[in-house]
Amino acid sequence: MILISACLAGLNVRYNGTNSLDEKIQKLMLENKAVTVCPELLGGFSTPREPAEIVGGNGEDVLDGKATVIERSGRDVTELYLKGAYATLQKALEVGATQVVLKENSPSCGSAEIYNGEFNGTKIVGEGVTTALLRRNNIVVLSEENIYE
Repeated sequence: MILISACLAGLNVRYNGTNSLDEKIQKLMLENKAVTVCPELLGGFSTPREPAEIVGGNGEDVLDGKATVIERSGRDVTELYLKGAYATLQKALEVGATQVVLKENSPSCGSAEIYNGEFNGTKIVGEGVTTALLRRNNIVVLSEENIYE
């Protein structure tokens, strides 16, 4: 079983109320080979929501208490991101997920790149909070950009 970001399956759960439909990923769900998840909704956010970025590091640093997740307005939402990450880990374990495919660049789901925390559109090498937690628990995390490699 594969766990996939709900936005990649076409569900309108992104921060701005849209999706990032990937038809091949959606097909996995329709064939009952995948289950959808949105760490941010599991953390308690609604859709739409204010954009957020990791400030002071990456997902590993957030897990270690060395960085925070901040909304554009300045509100610290680190605890909600942590709650969503742990709920996603629980769901992955419950469904026996062998791999997880998450949306690249997200402060939750990024697996190779995230935004730099300055809300200027600049990306840096790093992973989101959920990806970091899943990898710490030996779960393979891919993005929509490298699932087919």
